[in-house]
Amino acid sequence: MMPAARESLLDAACTALARRPWSAVRMVDVAAAAGVSRQTLYNEFGGKDGLARALVRREADGYLAGVDRALAGPADACDRLTATAEWTTSTARENALVRAMLTGCWSERLPAPALTPARSGSVVPAQRRADGPLPSPTDFVALVRDRAVAALAGPGTPRTDTSGLARSCELVVRLALSCVTAPPAEGGVADLVRGALHRQPVP
Repeated sequence: MMPAARESLLDAACTALARRPWSAVRMVDVAAAAGVSRQTLYNEFGGKDGLARALVRREADGYLAGVDRALAGPADACDRLTATAEWTTSTARENALVRAMLTGCWSERLPAPALTPARSGSVVPAQRRADGPLPSPTDFVALVRDRAVAALAGPGTPRTDTSGLARSCELVVRLALSCVTAPPAEGGVADLVRGALHRQPVP
């Protein structure tokens, strides 16, 4: 299947999930909305659990791509970490799957695939990746922290020289996640991050 068709199926599944609980989403309806046969959908994802894993994997990848965008650019380290925290909180507010992945709190409306790898016999490389382990909230903290360290330290910086930076980056990530579960007042995310970094400056 062409990647565009796979994306269309994932888009259709995401749209269906916005309208009804995952338990009520039917594969035949997802296939029809994407303009393909139900057999094509099963060939691509293996079943409803495979579709759920692929949907979660795509949302995780999209969130991390946004982290990379927030960390890129010429702004100073404080501004880039603030942008990362704001991206985390805004995305979690708008995307129930991202919020569930970051917090580990899966509502009954959402698919909740196991984070451990699923048995996969898929011939589709993208599905084999989706069938692999899915990131836990702890994994996301490490993934975002490590991306921030790499972006802010620059290439070739010895790992031993980044321990202080890693602590500051992890502080910001954990602060952002706390804002996901207990949102601050409007504009509060940036103020919280800048206040924390003022007390513990980025090395």
